Amino acid sequence: MSWPKNKTDRENRRNAAQYVRMSTEHQRYSTENQADAIQRYADERGYKIIRTYSDAGKSGLRIQGRAGLTQLIDDIETGQTEFGTVLVYDVSRWGRFQDADESAYYEYICKRAGISVEYCAEQFENDGSPMSTVVKGLKRAMAGEYSRELSQKVFAGQQRLIELGYRQGGAAGFGLRRMLIDEAGRTKGILSRGEHKSIQTDRVTLVPGPADEIAIVNQIFLRFVNDGWSEAEIASDLNQRGIRTDLDRDWSPAVVRQILTNEKYIGNNLWNRNSFKLKKRHVRNDPENWVRAVGAFEAIVDANLFDEEMLDRLKEVLEENGYLSGFVINEAPKLPSSGAYQNRFGSLLRAYSLVGFKPDRDYRYIEINRRLRSLHSDIIRDIIAGVEAVGGDVARDPNTDTLIINDEFTVSIVIARCLQTGAGAYRWNIRLNTGQLPDMSIVVRMGQSNRTPLDYYLLPTFDMTKSKLRLAENNGLSLDAFRFDNLANFFDMAARTPILEAA
Repeated sequence: MSWPKNKTDRENRRNAAQYVRMSTEHQRYSTENQADAIQRYADERGYKIIRTYSDAGKSGLRIQGRAGLTQLIDDIETGQTEFGTVLVYDVSRWGRFQDADESAYYEYICKRAGISVEYCAEQFENDGSPMSTVVKGLKRAMAGEYSRELSQKVFAGQQRLIELGYRQGGAAGFGLRRMLIDEAGRTKGILSRGEHKSIQTDRVTLVPGPADEIAIVNQIFLRFVNDGWSEAEIASDLNQRGIRTDLDRDWSPAVVRQILTNEKYIGNNLWNRNSFKLKKRHVRNDPENWVRAVGAFEAIVDANLFDEEMLDRLKEVLEENGYLSGFVINEAPKLPSSGAYQNRFGSLLRAYSLVGFKPDRDYRYIEINRRLRSLHSDIIRDIIAGVEAVGGDVARDPNTDTLIINDEFTVSIVIARCLQTGAGAYRWNIRLNTGQLPDMSIVVRMGQSNRTPLDYYLLPTFDMTKSKLRLAENNGLSLDAFRFDNLANFFDMAARTPILEAA
């Protein structure tokens, strides 16, 4: 290593910044304690700490939401630094990234700018030797594994509480109330809207609400089941009568549907229909992975009223049409929406099986393709509007749907449907438009239900060596470096500033 050329360079070499982080699940690692240990390390080695980057109460699973680390990386990449070293308490404080390569990537950004990262409480030396590199890699993997194990333990604990009849967050809902219970099982009182438990050992369960609300809930079911009212008709009637929801809002068909399909009204505690593990993406879980405690609460609706009429009316539509599909259900005036059947019975296929219908072809595949074709046009329209909103110019080739941005580069839109393997993993098959050779492909990766986009890949053709790609949920830095939660980065690329404004 060459000696710094001048006095300023030598001073920067001894100047250091410290990065401290405290996650909500590790309160014992306070930022103050980390700073004390880092200061001792700096004093022993002659470093002068001139800047602190801090993330208090932030998970280390990903960089999003960590303003301190984001600012540190940004300052280093833009050269806005007067230090030559970043001091961190240990590898886990840098992050518990689920991909160890991501942790190494942010450290490499520092190294590339001539700034070293040193861990003050680790047993290995920060000397870049092969042994320290190997140990550091193991530490990164262990940091991620710790979070995975903790997630599994937390999940098991939450599942146990659900089975015991305790509520895991969320509003009670119209006709129900949240009851606070102490660790001995004694009731402590009703929690008002916006109130939360203040003692960790306390629990929350659901109890029947006021009699007038219970009567309205049962009236909703009776009108839907016995009188054949639609969700929209029920909502309109409640609004005309001046009845407000539990959130003091007008009724809508969607709110009525939530009551008609939520098992808490028949006393069941249902959890894990959706999950957001390890700060990754929200996913809708398969019904067999749901956690259901039957009879956990006092029911305010007859269970027979809850299930049988939905299935009886579905049978009638089956007899009329000879087959069932999501499209048929949504078009039948006597039925609730296909989404209501999915929410109530876990999936349309399970509802089909309960009424004796077994599709001889995959109608879902047909409907998904129809939906994706419609979505393709919507996405192109939204992209054009987004480019124009930031001052850019966009032209559309009517034959290929290729977009020409600012007369500078071309973009192709590819929608990738979500497929599930026999082992339960999710995959996305992508065929890039090699015939037109656009400069960039925007790959819209659909969520598990293939109803809404999951994320976006901005793939430059120059970097793509294959016309066919098969994406998994995580694909490593070579591909996921191009992944974004939305199209804000693309619109930034297309933005143009008016000449007068630039002047």
